[in-house]
Amino acid sequence: MIEQYKEIYEGGTDEIVEKKSRFIATVFPVKAEQEAVRLIEETKKKNWDARHNCFAYVIGPRHELQRFSDDGEPSGTAGKPILDVLLGEDVHNALIIVTRYFGGTLLGTGGLVRAYQGASKAGLLSSQIITKKSGSKILIKTDYNNVGKIQYIFGQMEIDVLESEYTDEVQFTIAVEASVSPSLEKKIQEATSATASYEKLDDIYYAKTNGQVLLFDE
Repeated sequence: MIEQYKEIYEGGTDEIVEKKSRFIATVFPVKAEQEAVRLIEETKKKNWDARHNCFAYVIGPRHELQRFSDDGEPSGTAGKPILDVLLGEDVHNALIIVTRYFGGTLLGTGGLVRAYQGASKAGLLSSQIITKKSGSKILIKTDYNNVGKIQYIFGQMEIDVLESEYTDEVQFTIAVEASVSPSLEKKIQEATSATASYEKLDDIYYAKTNGQVLLFDE
């Protein structure tokens, strides 16, 4: 598993204007090439009156799949600059389509590159990007005497508690980074004199957004 990577959680849109040409960037989260192709075709149909719908997308935690298109703009002035923004920001599983409505003035090669990159960056800023971390879902069981000690350790190590259950014993289901799990287990065993159980349930990816913990299968 990759230790962590950034990806689009919710896409966004924004635009810039250069010499009366509008460059509208729309950002989508994508997990498969078929999904990206479908979104590109839908956008082209929606913006049928635009001069160009240039795009780039990257898919996979290692940017395994990369595609881009200038869609009629001079070679190297649109698709590759959009791709460079995605790679430069190290964003994964993302598609950016920049729609250009021509304003009547030619921008030149350098002007086009700057415009497509500027629109792409604006689109990313309008999107919600999360950092997915590799880790484990852990189940901890303990008696009531150790609850305060364990919660103190959680606070110290900034551990995310997914669920708490209080019955005849106390159970905490937590998400923890893989690299942190061994030291967390050691601290809990020391604090509870090895009376608390520490069980790994699943390997997961997880992220935090707006105070909420999100779990992912990959």
